[in-house]
Amino acid sequence: MDLTLKQVIVVGLGRFGSSVALTLYKMGHDVLVLDKNEELVQELANLVTHAVQADATDETALRSLGIRNFDVAIVAVGNDLEASILATSLIKELGVKTVVAKAQNDLHGKILEKVGADRIIYPEREMGVRLAKYLSGTNILDYIELSPDFSILEVQASEKLSGKSLRELNLRARHGITVVAIRHGDEIKVSPGAEDSISQGDILVVVGATVALERWEEGLR
Repeated sequence: MDLTLKQVIVVGLGRFGSSVALTLYKMGHDVLVLDKNEELVQELANLVTHAVQADATDETALRSLGIRNFDVAIVAVGNDLEASILATSLIKELGVKTVVAKAQNDLHGKILEKVGADRIIYPEREMGVRLAKYLSGTNILDYIELSPDFSILEVQASEKLSGKSLRELNLRARHGITVVAIRHGDEIKVSPGAEDSISQGDILVVVGATVALERWEEGLR
């Protein structure tokens, strides 16, 4: 998701929506938050760029906000499935380039895709996977599911990787995964070359098919 233009609207100010809005604002993005609940809007009024009390299923209200000028909309509506679906559909129809929508389950996610969402996120599921990975005692430090089949892992290099170059490991050919960054102490190398070597304790950021990543990580234990 490209946020270079820094125009983001967050719809729905539950715990997830509020957290996303605050984080994006702290990162320097121009953030408008919207919710029907006046109390929730007031809580964030001084913490983001703009905060508006409005109904995201009201086309007139959305138009009045100039929503077509936003680069990204994040629909984080909570338990109201109808509102979530209608808001996603309206926002996409009104011209927002990228719409990210929160889903409660697979069926909800499929409907959101059909009405125009560009990406579906499952916060509870993704946090559950991260926690399970952490508690499993592996070398995985973080896990992000980019899609049902594609993920990013942040892994601490084990003794098995120590002293070997990326050329020797040949991860792309052998496992179908790519090392996109290596952190050694305070030094971070993005897009490392074939001759870059790994030391035990280095942090590797790797990208690939989820199944391939899981198989590779199992081999490091």
